[in-house]
Amino acid sequence: MQNTGTRNPATTPTHCPYCALQCGMNLTPVEGGTVEVSERADFPVNRGALCGKGRTAAAVLAPGARLTSPMVRSGDGTLVPAGWDEALDRIAGNLEHTRARYGADALGVFGGGGLTNEKAYALGKFARVVLGTSQIDYNGRFCMSSAAAAGTRAFGLDRGLPFPLEDIPRTGCVILVGSNPAETMPPSLRYFTELRENGGTLIVVDPRRTKTAEQADLHLAPRPGTDLALALGMLHLVVAEGRVDEAYVEERTSGWEAARAAAMAHWPEYVERITGVSVPELRQAVRLFCAPEAAMVLTARGPEQQAKGTDTVGAWINLCLATGRAGRPLSGYGCLTGQGNGQGGREHGQKADQLPGYRKLTDPAARRHVAEVWGVDPDALPGPGRSAYELLDALGTDVRSLLVMGSNPVVSAPRAAHIEGRLRSLDFLAVCDVVLSETAELADVVLPVTQWAEETGTTTSLEGRVLLRRRAITPPDGVRGDLEVLHGLAGRLGVEKGFPTDPEEVFEELRRASAGGPADYSGIGYRRLAEGNGVFWPCPAQPAADGTDAADTGSGTGTGTGTGNSTGSGGSDTDSGSGRDTRTGTGNSTATDSDTGGTGSGSAPCTVPHPGTPRLFLDRFATDDGRARFAPVTHRPSAEEPDDEYPVLLTTGRVVSQYQSGAQTRRVAELNAAAPGPFVELHPRLAARLGAAEGDPLAVVSRRGRAVAPARITTGIRPDTVFMPFHWPGEGRANTLTNPALDPTSRMPEFKVCAVRVETVTF
Repeated sequence: MQNTGTRNPATTPTHCPYCALQCGMNLTPVEGGTVEVSERADFPVNRGALCGKGRTAAAVLAPGARLTSPMVRSGDGTLVPAGWDEALDRIAGNLEHTRARYGADALGVFGGGGLTNEKAYALGKFARVVLGTSQIDYNGRFCMSSAAAAGTRAFGLDRGLPFPLEDIPRTGCVILVGSNPAETMPPSLRYFTELRENGGTLIVVDPRRTKTAEQADLHLAPRPGTDLALALGMLHLVVAEGRVDEAYVEERTSGWEAARAAAMAHWPEYVERITGVSVPELRQAVRLFCAPEAAMVLTARGPEQQAKGTDTVGAWINLCLATGRAGRPLSGYGCLTGQGNGQGGREHGQKADQLPGYRKLTDPAARRHVAEVWGVDPDALPGPGRSAYELLDALGTDVRSLLVMGSNPVVSAPRAAHIEGRLRSLDFLAVCDVVLSETAELADVVLPVTQWAEETGTTTSLEGRVLLRRRAITPPDGVRGDLEVLHGLAGRLGVEKGFPTDPEEVFEELRRASAGGPADYSGIGYRRLAEGNGVFWPCPAQPAADGTDAADTGSGTGTGTGTGNSTGSGGSDTDSGSGRDTRTGTGNSTATDSDTGGTGSGSAPCTVPHPGTPRLFLDRFATDDGRARFAPVTHRPSAEEPDDEYPVLLTTGRVVSQYQSGAQTRRVAELNAAAPGPFVELHPRLAARLGAAEGDPLAVVSRRGRAVAPARITTGIRPDTVFMPFHWPGEGRANTLTNPALDPTSRMPEFKVCAVRVETVTF
């Protein structure tokens, strides 16, 4: 149970609105309509720790920081306050006009990875059932879509981490590729610190010597865009040095011969020339990774946000498979999801090619199942639409009207100046947001919506842990929830039923829609979530002893083939060595430690809730034959390599005191004091060639535009590379420069590498 100690009865235990850790926190109402944030030590992920963003999250609740009234574009071109009926009528009228004139696919919907599961589900349903459009995607496409594609290709299932974070300190070695959790999710750094305290090793792959890299036993600094070659070079050495786990490869994988042949073309000296990582460093990395019994590879946006991101992640997965480091205790490949609900946000229907439960929109059986839940004809559901960047690029031409919910593409999209122009070219733009973001400033109608402390809903963390965020305070007058917005628009567009405003009612429908799908939430209910610290999907529904739904039943002992008893609230996993098959719901397990399934030989159906699945793939992978699949990938250049005109590489990322497009964090004084604006990080050798000193304004120019920011000179970056954070609009907007070249599988843009030149600026 949560908060077992004494606490203020007015205090609400909930979760942070920012990154995918979804740290536990307590909220206590205070004067002024806001809340006080305090630590919540009972939540196992952060154990009370909060970063600066989490500690100051309540500042965005203040009336001066957020929207409190709908706004509409007046005749003189300005945004003016309006009533809700006027604003909703204007949106519905314009959407109906566009559809009548140009067809349903002239309507676009763009969602966000911060929306709750209920909102993401309702938004996808709204697009397909009410609008009848295929043109829906979300900003999570820019987050971990390459990792999702590679994970699905290899394992048959995508979940950011196939194991809990608590396993990290207990493994023997972690390779952390293109991730800087010391700044992007600070409370998670303790897991890597504990890993090293326990005698394990940490290898960090990053072109910058970040705060995370400073903690590593080995830091590899490859040239941006060469992570694929680096992974292939390490696999080459694994083969050459006789480190392949031949028995595992034979028993649990397929496709090894083709992947092996591809890797052997990447001999160490060749990889050194491509990456800049020396052969001795490559050999050391392989030795550290292969020495312990268990090891992990964790990737983040560095290798994923590339036009070859799917293959790059696939190469790192190949390294895990060849060494027997997947589907075994304390081992595996995982992705560190970025956005708060980046995992759940793509599972339930706001992604262009997916239906709820992580079902494929092109699968006839999936269409039939979801259509039955929705009460519509399966043939009436549109097919897959454009991916995020392609949707934004089509604005004003094929897509004439757009509804944006919880996203700020003016700052976050690649080739951002072009996308800003596409947004301006629309016939009609409506934006639902907490604040007047740069995208909302362009809208014809802006709707002020509730945020995390003012609403109840579920999110899914980077571990695949479904969590309940609870409402702690009443929103200001004039503010409504996103579910209310969709309900109001659906009614005005002729769909009177199917869009409830109560989040629990929406979640109950989501459970039914997800049942039997890869991301099966059907065994999870609000009461169960409220009584525990989350449930890991997949969690199929099972009947209780009295024949009722067991999703909201408390703890108990079920049948199974494991050797131990379930003791956690709601039947949750209490033993870090346990595991379950990804596709069984009857308590089967081959783990040798205690299993959540309980005692007994167990051939009868379980009579308690499915305990959830904290650890995937221990019995089999989620492919048809149960085997993981190698990917035969080879290195190829980035979409844009340096040349005489653009001789330097740009890479982008985050800083600790800002988040994503900064729409909310830039309104918090404490965070702005710590990170007041953009900068250009460069090596002293490059600065000397330019004649630039610390703080001098520098212009970074790509084929897409120009950004200006002060110089920050450090030896912690490669001399051939500059870095810019992407949180700010205006002349320092890093995404003015970035390349929208797309991965052919994931449709991920190449944010992490493009060719630029750097110039000093004189005034």
